[in-house]
Amino acid sequence: MNLNDVHVRKATSDDFSDVMNVERLAFGEEDEARLVKDLLADASAEPFVSLLACYQGEAIGHILFTKALLEGSNPSPSVYILAPLAIKPAYQKQGIGGLLIREGCRILKEMGVELVFVLGHKEYYPRHGFIGKAEEAGYPPPYPIESIYADCWMYQFLIPKTKDFPKGKVKCAEALDKPEYWRE
Repeated sequence: MNLNDVHVRKATSDDFSDVMNVERLAFGEEDEARLVKDLLADASAEPFVSLLACYQGEAIGHILFTKALLEGSNPSPSVYILAPLAIKPAYQKQGIGGLLIREGCRILKEMGVELVFVLGHKEYYPRHGFIGKAEEAGYPPPYPIESIYADCWMYQFLIPKTKDFPKGKVKCAEALDKPEYWRE
């Protein structure tokens, strides 16, 4: 498969069943699909960025970025959380996830978003510009993460970082604000 043949576009409400199918197949369970369903209906997650990757008319990947805040910053800078990223198993390890991350970050940057967070695989996300140990950098996650997974809570600036950029605990959308989502 050639990545040039993969089309990435904003997902619409008409794509809901395709999004759910990608999430279920990618993770082999209902939990991520349920989370995505809840986030798409959560006003505190808006405006969200939901992208679908399609190949030959088939939905093969999905990524969701939801609005977040930095507690103690008034006003909070524009920050988002990437959760989740899902690729159908037959299409994994072919660059589709990176394509979705790049396109999502490009759109977020156009929206004026300054900072993006993700809790994910420490070998994967740094290849796409994320920096591990976000908590040590001054951005604690909504719930404590075991120290052995500190590298998995990551951040990426979409603007040039300044020394006086606010720091603070990340407050996520209500649907994501559950301890079970903050375990690696």
